[in-house]
Amino acid sequence: MRYRELGRTGLKVSEIGMGCEGFVEKSYEQVREFVDEMEKAGVNCIDLYAPNPDMRSNLGKALQGRREKFVLQAHLCTIWKDGQYKRTRKLSEVKEGFEDQLWRLQTDHVEIGMIHYVDSMADWETVLHGDVMKYALELKEAGTIGCIGMSSHNPQAALAAVDSGLVDVLMFSVNPCYDLQPASEDVEELWAEKNYEKPLVNMDPERQALYEACQRKGVGITVMKAFGGGDLLSEELSPAGKALTAYQCLHYALTRPAVASVMSGARTLEDLRTSISYEDASEEERDYAAAFAALPKISWKGHCMYCGHCAPCPKGIDVASVTKFLNLAVAQGEVPETVREHYALLEHTARVCVECGSCEQRCPFEVPVMENMKKAAEIFGK
Repeated sequence: MRYRELGRTGLKVSEIGMGCEGFVEKSYEQVREFVDEMEKAGVNCIDLYAPNPDMRSNLGKALQGRREKFVLQAHLCTIWKDGQYKRTRKLSEVKEGFEDQLWRLQTDHVEIGMIHYVDSMADWETVLHGDVMKYALELKEAGTIGCIGMSSHNPQAALAAVDSGLVDVLMFSVNPCYDLQPASEDVEELWAEKNYEKPLVNMDPERQALYEACQRKGVGITVMKAFGGGDLLSEELSPAGKALTAYQCLHYALTRPAVASVMSGARTLEDLRTSISYEDASEEERDYAAAFAALPKISWKGHCMYCGHCAPCPKGIDVASVTKFLNLAVAQGEVPETVREHYALLEHTARVCVECGSCEQRCPFEVPVMENMKKAAEIFGK
């Protein structure tokens, strides 16, 4: 298992994480089997958005004796009321729900306190200026949560949270279909059939800007819906018009800027093992470029996907990394110090490009690589 720094938090999380759906409506023995499998494979990050009390209790019991091996991403504002899940911003309910969560998990702290499901600018303003953020900051000050996170499907609300400087971790829906959709305050728009009736071209610029802002500001991203609720894995259901593999979806998410871990929506042990096996998959099995280039309803023409098909460069340039740093600088309108330092550490920079064009011949997305290398050499200098 490979581990990544979760932004500026100081936490190291496994590339493959675990969504809590797999724990819901299962016995303690079944939940323990999941945790055993995770521990064995080195999966250390668990998202806990679901407030189901039995799930929380079973997981808390299964974590006993090994709690310190896991990073818990526990949610504020998600409660169990009248026998079902409810999202709330009422402080008394938020406090009661979070305290119940700690008690059932048999712990006095969680590594990430995730403000749950902020999908509109109005809701972000309510959270920011209301009791919820004050409570989250109090919990962080007390050490009850290690850092503050927020979950969202809307790049506008998410970017506002990132720009506030208060949010250390963003849980965001990342996959090759959702990334082409414009911002919306209605999450169902992401998978609505009508939005895929016409061919879609290139990533939504607000989503691209969000990922780059997270990278620049040290906000780690944990990914939800990498498989689109399973739809992307089905030829019949995929909004892209063609099925992708789990490995391709995972690799796509893990090659986006700032992404640290993908919360696998594993409902069975076999689902979990499939996601874990990504770590041992070959480059050919992970490769999404050829599959994406052939999707009938989607085109990324001209957009660098950081897929690495441009390699090898005869001068040894890591073209994908140079392009990523270039995009970060262009999005900022200047060269942030951290980006400049990372660029300078490259063994071969854009200035050694001889414009042989071999990279462009191999690129499945017709990216103007030589032009990007010229821009990078101008922006970063020597």
